[in-house]
Amino acid sequence: MTTAQGDLAKVLSASLQGVDGFLVEVEVDLSAGLPHFAMVGLPDAAVRESRERVRAAVKNADFDFPVRRITVNLAPADIRKEGPRFDLPIALGVLVASGQVPASALAGAAVLGELSLTGECRAVHGVLPAALAIRAAGCRRFLVPEGNAAEAAVVSGLEIWPVRTLSHAVGLLAGREAPGRPSRGRPRGGAAPVDEADFADVGGQEHAKRSLEIAAAGGHNVLLIGPPGTGKTMLARRLPGILPPLTREESLEITKIHSVAGRLPAGAGLLASRPFRAPHHTVSDVGLVGGGATPRVGEVSLAHLGVLFLDELPEFHRHVLEVLRQPIEDGHVSIVRAGYSVDYPARFSLIAAMNPCPCGNLTHPTKSCRCTPPEVARYRSRISGPLLDRIDLHVEVPPVAWGRLALGSAAGPSAEPSRVIAARVSVARARSSRRLRGSRAHMNAQMTPRQVRAACRLDGPSEELLKAAVAQFGLSARGVDRALKVSRTIADLGGVDALAAEHVAEALQYRALDRMEA
Repeated sequence: MTTAQGDLAKVLSASLQGVDGFLVEVEVDLSAGLPHFAMVGLPDAAVRESRERVRAAVKNADFDFPVRRITVNLAPADIRKEGPRFDLPIALGVLVASGQVPASALAGAAVLGELSLTGECRAVHGVLPAALAIRAAGCRRFLVPEGNAAEAAVVSGLEIWPVRTLSHAVGLLAGREAPGRPSRGRPRGGAAPVDEADFADVGGQEHAKRSLEIAAAGGHNVLLIGPPGTGKTMLARRLPGILPPLTREESLEITKIHSVAGRLPAGAGLLASRPFRAPHHTVSDVGLVGGGATPRVGEVSLAHLGVLFLDELPEFHRHVLEVLRQPIEDGHVSIVRAGYSVDYPARFSLIAAMNPCPCGNLTHPTKSCRCTPPEVARYRSRISGPLLDRIDLHVEVPPVAWGRLALGSAAGPSAEPSRVIAARVSVARARSSRRLRGSRAHMNAQMTPRQVRAACRLDGPSEELLKAAVAQFGLSARGVDRALKVSRTIADLGGVDALAAEHVAEALQYRALDRMEA
């Protein structure tokens, strides 16, 4: 939407706060006085630098840049604006205010895009949440760089006009050129090709594969413990393949986050597969959960509705691991700065892997361990008790015998493919979803204590078994709560409503660290 009155023009655009868009009115005023280009409305350095980009782009696009006092206001003025996304709306505002483009040409439209010095329109990040905000405001048209057109076209009910250059944008608005029809983008992910990670590639490790099936069915966190080379990373990378397909709403959530982070592939529409993020152990706390002077999306949010894999868990700095505790519990990250705060969604499945000791051979059946008990204790103490308490399944991953590795020979049995496991996971998820319908929980791992009491009623043998485990392993109240949630997921995979001692017993098997330290 654009209006003009005398030497004043107003162009509608959008900016970002967290992973959501909000409307920004770009006001351009031309007045008498010495030539000057002022910008107000809490612009950051990238926005302020648009003065030079806009000046050069207007001249190189063969328009007249007004030699007057120019004031640009980005309203609302009390929210910080970031990035080069306002170049195109500012340039069009200058042309409208100077009478080179009629104000009526932009009626009912919004504009977004970065300009090069030659006037070419470059893609920016965060176009999808911006398009959602613009549609909510009642705009009919949205002018975006060609590189963002497929992303913006995901939003229905909004006419997308791809823009190549500043001159092209003026031609579109003047009716001299017909707007192109953007594609809906190329879906990223979806059905996995046969050569992608599949559990059929993993020989043996039936116990570990069962634990990952339980994790996928209930949304539980897993810690894989075993010597080097036993397949911990291989197993973790196959977890996304057994998770249920994304719904459209979930795809929209994930795509918004990756768009805001600037990680959406060029020409992509909605992301169609669950993310798998595996940050290196040198990552900082800000890199992991987000934040900074100007808040940015972290790895936990990029893993939203997918998998966050932390390999060599004890090698991460302890203070980095501790910041995971809040997002694991709450499913989002709250970043507070002076004057404002942002929330980033972070509902992910945590899969971590570690060696049993510094040399890695403590539990190896044939190799000897060189570590002393104090060294082993120091190694494990790098992971705090409160963080371990938030990990539902601690699973030992032993070395695999040759007979289980030789899958291509007659001696080696075929492993179960991911699609078969995924079918069982989907049935179990559907069962838990029906039980949790009407609540904020989507999976068993998200159940509140009240929901746990209602869904995990124990009979006499089950209660005695859990009571003995508390006495032997020293399980905390949170540990008991998580063991019950895992038991509920195991029962869902078995297709039964009532918990039995066998479900609780299997859940307690997945407490390897508790048994090691008992």
